Parts: sequence; structure tokens; C-alpha cells
Amino acid sequence: MELAKKLCNAYGPSGREDKIRKMIESEIGNSCQRMEVDRLGNLIAYVPAKSKDGVKEEKNTRIMFCAHMDEIGLIVTHIDKKGFLRFANIGGLSLERIVNQRIIFENGTMGFIGVETKPETPKPPRIDHLFIDISAQDRKEAEDKVSIGDIASFYQQAVIINNRMTSKALDDRIGCYCLIETMKLLKENKNDLYFVFSVQEEVGLRGARTGAYAIAPDYAIAVDVTVTGDTPECRKMDVGLGKGPAIKVKDAMFLASPIVKNKLVAYAKETDTAYQLEILERGTTDAAVVQIIKEGVLSGVLSIPTRYVHSTNEMCDLGDVEGTIKLLLSVCEKGLS
Repeated sequence: MELAKKLCNAYGPSGREDKIRKMIESEIGNSCQRMEVDRLGNLIAYVPAKSKDGVKEEKNTRIMFCAHMDEIGLIVTHIDKKGFLRFANIGGLSLERIVNQRIIFENGTMGFIGVETKPETPKPPRIDHLFIDISAQDRKEAEDKVSIGDIASFYQQAVIINNRMTSKALDDRIGCYCLIETMKLLKENKNDLYFVFSVQEEVGLRGARTGAYAIAPDYAIAVDVTVTGDTPECRKMDVGLGKGPAIKVKDAMFLASPIVKNKLVAYAKETDTAYQLEILERGTTDAAVVQIIKEGVLSGVLSIPTRYVHSTNEMCDLGDVEGTIKLLLSVCEKGLS
């Protein structure tokens, strides 16, 4: 899992995915026929249909797999006379989960998220009551390190404890890891495959939209994380860590194609892979925009159950990751039709 840890540790908020893309390019170069980067920044890898006997279908079906490279972050909006930074969110922040956490800018400048101690400060605080302390003496010293519009990600090193990985940016670097490993393990595939490592998912599913438009796939599967219902006093949900990948039925913006969903369930049963069915009441994935591109795309989602999503310590089970890769290989080898 060293690659997964390396991906999660790296800097890569929405719109600043360059470092992640270069890491992925170096990993998959020998596993695809070609790679390209589109104008928005998506990395698209193409694997043509191939079989042991060399026979190809007359018109190859196109299957698109998608995982997003970006992570949530912060953008500087103001620097005060004492050198403290005010900020806005890049993506959905859980404010109660980021107080007292460390952040890092692209240039290596590090900081710490503090909260105002005024009596009227609400609990939990609003974003306008938070600030970043970069240990500057005044505004001039702060401006030597950062500028208005600079974007920070959270600073946290990935660790594995008892077969579970805890890190920032598991959403969705662990999905990227699953696609990379699938490409490396793939021996034969019935259909033409497109692996899309998308940008700017956290700010509006943007990369997946342009990537899918260019590919015009027949089928698509997004690989992303999902929340769980297995912690004390949490919102009730039949998804938990260590029970296998979750096959999505519905989320706030997406209804899975029954064809794709049923095929994923069938492959799970064929390969004796534990699985769960997921209904997510809040949130969505790249599949929500992919399914409505051009004439429509039959789409599904494989979700990796993850606790504490959009925090600096997201947690997933490595057995669920292994199961996700196993199902992705079945789709690659046997198709969805």
C-alpha cells in the first residue's frame, strides 16, 4: 500500500492536481496503449480490447472508469495586519473537523487552523470565525510567504493500523489507487477501456463531464468513497468498514443503471467477493454527470466505505479496497453487456 499512502500524502486540491497526475502517469505508462491530458487537466488512459485468441468484436463497446484526483482545500481571501489569513473553502468542508489541523500550501508554507475565542463565537464555529496562522509577525511577512488566492491542502501523513488506512485525501486517492492497480493486473479485456483520473470533482464534478464527453462511453463506473453507518450514534446507513465494496443503488443526484448494478452484484457473487448495497442520502459522485453526457451512459458506482469523510483522518479497510479491485477486474475482463 505504499503507493496509496504516497498518493494520499501528496498535495492536490481541486484545480491543483498536477503533482497527482504526474505520479499516476509514472505508474500506468506500461499498462495502457496511450495517455493524454485534456485541456481541463484530466488524465485519460486508453486500453484497447484484447483477448487471448486475438479476436476482437466488430464494434467495440467502450467502458469508462473514473476516479477523481482532487481533494478538498482552502483558498486565502484576506491577510490581516498581524499576518493571520482568512480563507474560503475549496469543496465541502466539515468545519468542526478542521479546527486545530495543519495545512500546507503548494510552495511548502505550513500553517495551523485556529478559531476566534470571542464570547459570541458560535459552536461549532462558522468559517468566518476561523483563520490560518502561518507564524508570521505581520502582514508583510505573511505576504512574503503566501498571496491572496493561494490554495492549501491539509497536512497529514497516511498510516495503516490493523489493516485499515487512515489519511487525508482518501477521497478519492484510494479510488485512483484502485484504477492504477486494476490496470497493472489486467491481462485481457473484452471491451475498449478508458481510465479517467478526473479533476475538480469536489467543486462540481467538472473533469468527469468533459472527459466523458470526449470518450462518449457506452458504460461507465465511478470509483469513489462513501460514508458509513457503523460508528456510535451516527446516521443510520447499511454500509460499514470491512464488509466489502459498496455497490451504489442511489445517491442525492444519481440513480444507478439496473443493468450495471446487477452485473456488479453478479460478479461479486461469482468471485465470492463480499459486497454491500449503498443508498447515500447526501452527496454524489462523478457518475451523476457522466450518465447524462450526449445520448446517455449506462452508469454505476463502486464505493469504498470510509469513515470521517472530508476530514484530515478519513479511514478505510484494505479488504474493501482489495474487493473493489477484484470487481473492477471482472468488469474489465467480461464487460457489462
